Amino acid sequence: MDCAKVGKLILQLRKEKGLTQKQIADQLNISNKTVSKWECGLGCPDVTLWEELSAVLGADILKLLQGELDPNRPDVGKIDKIQFYVCPTCGNILTSTGKTTISCCGRRLHPSTPITPIEGHEIHVEEIETDYYITLNHEMRKDHYILFAACVYDDLMLFNRLYPEQSPAFRLPIMRGGGILYLYCTKHGLQKYPFPKK
Repeated sequence: MDCAKVGKLILQLRKEKGLTQKQIADQLNISNKTVSKWECGLGCPDVTLWEELSAVLGADILKLLQGELDPNRPDVGKIDKIQFYVCPTCGNILTSTGKTTISCCGRRLHPSTPITPIEGHEIHVEEIETDYYITLNHEMRKDHYILFAACVYDDLMLFNRLYPEQSPAFRLPIMRGGGILYLYCTKHGLQKYPFPKK
């Protein structure tokens, strides 16, 4: 661990947050001289302080340990490049449209790779007034169900969270142009359909 790099990053993040050394020290129950030593590169935080320090500074622990924040390139807003992440522990659903590192429940998540629809995951689309009414040919048991459905257009995503033991159906407003409908099955993963079906 490069204490000089770590200290420089702590100083940068502290200033970005508008905090004094004393304010950081008070939140960590240490002396402000200790924070000063870190920022001068004369030592690194004790292992017991890293979690609280990352929370106070609003930075990832790994990035703090490395002593550098590598910014991503600006997101150009290409929503058709959307990626879905599902935490295997708690079931949180996260998305990104650019390069990112996403973690949940202490684990780094990887984007789900969409597959072509498989048998038993058929969708049925019916127009009712100003909506599409979508029903799924899929069981909804606690151990095998559709977790979410997301319809992605050029500049918009419509998201439906589904739950076990509910009806596998949802509505989407009728939009001009076509999109991509993503369904996430807890057993088979992410599946992708052109929408509305041509």
